[in-house]
Amino acid sequence: MANGPNYKVKPRRRREGKTNYYKRYVYVISKQTRFIVRITNKYVIVQIAKIDPKGDIMIASAHSAELAKKFGWKGDENNTPAAYLTGYLAGLRAIKRGVTECVADIGLHVPSKGNRVFYVIKGAIDAGLKIPIGDISIENDRIKGEHIAKYAEKLKSENSDLYSKLFSRYLQRGLNPENLPSHFEEILNKIKSSGG
Repeated sequence: MANGPNYKVKPRRRREGKTNYYKRYVYVISKQTRFIVRITNKYVIVQIAKIDPKGDIMIASAHSAELAKKFGWKGDENNTPAAYLTGYLAGLRAIKRGVTECVADIGLHVPSKGNRVFYVIKGAIDAGLKIPIGDISIENDRIKGEHIAKYAEKLKSENSDLYSKLFSRYLQRGLNPENLPSHFEEILNKIKSSGG
């Protein structure tokens, strides 16, 4: 490790790889409301926050665990359809609290093609929020989980043991993964009718 009279220790969150302080600085200077997306190994978390000198003020939020608890979602809580639904739910809640425009804050996620953070943002845009994301291609069949359903169907006929192992959570919850697109539509309609 470097040392000497001119060496400065970087902030703890920078050393841990949790915060990009340059990005944070740009958000603070812009004073725009942020649409914060974080995807963990289990969940998708969305927060809409306003910058304040004393600390960020949370206007609205949504967590993918709510999909199962409130709306009866039986799929994984961090796959592409769940990401879209969580973004949609957060978008509805933000609009309810008077937010119309946001800037996307994807944190340390790499903005690559097919990244789930863009599906979260697409969900919020479809709910009515204005979030600039450029010309990112988002596939509608992936939103509904058709890619998961096709893979499950193929795997079921080729290797039933691997099928029951990979999709054990779906099957435990009473959902055949081949029916994921229709289940997605059902949950989306429930979220729309609830109004967030």
